[in-house]
Amino acid sequence: MISRRTFIRNSALAGATLPLFNIGVAGASPNEKVNHAGFGAAGMALSDLKNFKGSDFFNLVAVAEVDDNRLTKLLEIFPDVKVYKDWRVLLEKEHKNLDSVNVSTPDHMHAPIGVTAMQMGLSVYGQKPLAQTVYETRRMADVARKTGVVTQMGIQLSSGVYERLAVRLIQDGVVGKIGEVHVFSNKTWGDSKPRPNRTDPVPPGLDWDLWCGVAPKPPYLAGYYHPGNWRRRLDYGTGTLGDMGCHIYSPMFGALGLKAPLSVTSTGGVPNAHNWAVNERFEYVFPGNNLTSGKTVKVFWYDGAQRPPEFFKEMFGEKMPTQGSIFVGSKGLLLAPHNGRPVPYPREKFADIRYPKLTPRNHYRDFLDAVRGESVKPIADFVDYGGPLTETVLLGGIASRFPNEALEWDRKKLRFKNNEAANAFIRREYRKGWEVEGLS
Repeated sequence: MISRRTFIRNSALAGATLPLFNIGVAGASPNEKVNHAGFGAAGMALSDLKNFKGSDFFNLVAVAEVDDNRLTKLLEIFPDVKVYKDWRVLLEKEHKNLDSVNVSTPDHMHAPIGVTAMQMGLSVYGQKPLAQTVYETRRMADVARKTGVVTQMGIQLSSGVYERLAVRLIQDGVVGKIGEVHVFSNKTWGDSKPRPNRTDPVPPGLDWDLWCGVAPKPPYLAGYYHPGNWRRRLDYGTGTLGDMGCHIYSPMFGALGLKAPLSVTSTGGVPNAHNWAVNERFEYVFPGNNLTSGKTVKVFWYDGAQRPPEFFKEMFGEKMPTQGSIFVGSKGLLLAPHNGRPVPYPREKFADIRYPKLTPRNHYRDFLDAVRGESVKPIADFVDYGGPLTETVLLGGIASRFPNEALEWDRKKLRFKNNEAANAFIRREYRKGWEVEGLS
């Protein structure tokens, strides 16, 4: 008898546009374990793999890592894993043995790896942001829809009790209709300084060409890109907004269902030739709905030294978090700290509030269970959640290049209505020789 997972895989592949590999259809794993491959071996990639390891159904088959120096801890935990340097070679040689992958690389490689894996019929857990550009993000969602594979974006707190409580309190109308939302992070993933004018030797064990992948290949600069500072760079990361936006916008997105903004305006820092800005501030305008108090609702983003209005700090006092969301409702405010319990204000008005009991969910296990064919839908799938959320976040990055101008967004046409220059940043050209089927 054919297993449910094999049936799902065969159905997905039947309608997929496949990349230029010799594709086969893998059968169900023995004992119904999920055979998995990881892209990246340290940092968030290792964290993801360790979280997957918490499931009895997880079996790590292979990883791709461009830097041998970052394999040590992974091999201590998974001593039998196959190791590749080139993600393309891994997929070509191993796809028949796999059910799923996680893409936990720098942002610029999320879409190339993710789209290729999905077109092979593999389910994908993709780290946030879903992709580096708006176009890539749309393609990730489109391919996920077409292939029918299981997907989950790595915003694990969206499955947590605190965030789901915030969503529930807003949707239950505890603080009334929402007029505006303030979203903030104290992180500073930008750099106002010019790129250094030097070249450093590439460390032994690092394949610099593979690390750059589809993006430009500049001279290697020690500590400037790899391993820790690529988020600051225009060609490889998405700045503070891209790093934390998908996390901290998620409660608002889940609670109000605001799929796409009407416009976005940047009134904070501006990127330079190579780096994202610091101290950013954005104003998004969304169409209203039955949960909002007006025909439109404004959502403000602040990062670094930019902070929400002082009024909020005066109200919340020492409870004011460094990262989180503030929902301004017709009956009160809801403070939703990042990874903290949401609290309605003023406290005396809501002193007797009783929080509903929510069933615990595990972001990683939901993904693995869905891959196994269990009747669970991951909370941050690419089609309905991760894709639209990431598109909204990345529009802010484009707006930062055009300060103090309200860029009017047309989601259906995937373009701005009033700024042709801004449309040039919706997608990018891949480096010659690195074109990817389904993206280039």
